[in-house]
Amino acid sequence: MERRTVLKTVGIAGAALVAGTSPSQASQTRSTPAPVPQRRGPYVETRDGQQLFFKDWGTGAPAVFLAAWALPSDMWDYQTVPLSEQGLRCVAYDRRGHGRSSQPGAGYDYDTLADDLATVLDALDLRDVTLVGMSMAGGEMVRYLTRHGQHRIARVVFVSTDATPFRLRTADNPSGIPAEQAEFFRRHLLLKDYPNWMEENRQPFFVPETSRQMQEWVRGMMLRTSMKALIECNRSLISTDFRAELPKIALPTLLIHGDKDVSAPLDVTGRPTAKLIPRARLEVYEGAPHGLFLTHMDRLTRDLLTFAKS
Repeated sequence: MERRTVLKTVGIAGAALVAGTSPSQASQTRSTPAPVPQRRGPYVETRDGQQLFFKDWGTGAPAVFLAAWALPSDMWDYQTVPLSEQGLRCVAYDRRGHGRSSQPGAGYDYDTLADDLATVLDALDLRDVTLVGMSMAGGEMVRYLTRHGQHRIARVVFVSTDATPFRLRTADNPSGIPAEQAEFFRRHLLLKDYPNWMEENRQPFFVPETSRQMQEWVRGMMLRTSMKALIECNRSLISTDFRAELPKIALPTLLIHGDKDVSAPLDVTGRPTAKLIPRARLEVYEGAPHGLFLTHMDRLTRDLLTFAKS
């Protein structure tokens, strides 16, 4: 939000007379405002011609925020507003098919999503970035680092990671989700009555103290997400194996996860992800659900600020 300076009716000339100087002298002694950096926006164009909406708030060290499955960049407002006032430049964008970005019929695989992240970073020429991703965005960050390199990134934060290390049940991943169960979810819950599925599963996402109004805010954002994106992003989230890529991350990494996360159980996602990344530190929030970006917003903001400035 811009602050506007309101001049009193006495004006510059009157103020100069009170101070005992002439209007011309007052004009000469006033400091010249620092130039405001020109930033493009609010869209960048991807390699396949899609438009990605982004927000760019604050100045200082850059932090780029990637949203959870079915949610736009607005989900991060309770972090990006205070952090942008505390010395960070906060960039958050809507994944394709989400929020105000384009809704194409393809491109929801992790290679393309990683390329979209690269487009945002390159377009804004961001360097020494703290990369923050929630839920399925953990996979986007991993694939970006292994596909595009780590030269723009200083550190990485996984929040309630859901895509890593590997969510599909296979012979060597017995704790994963069976393929037929995942397909049933997509075909018979999302495609039949997505609003009802959200209503029946809203409580585990929050804590009892979360207001109904806050819950409705999240629900409203999710309802605006393209059904094509919901289906295809879920398919990518469940079926993509990141186990071989995680050990290649050579950056300081923080994992923040709740021990009451039903969507992405800590022992299936957060803990094994942390074990596979050489420089990872796991921070467990006691009593926190998947939606800890809201239920534990103040603690998360403090931890992000501390880590970004470390």
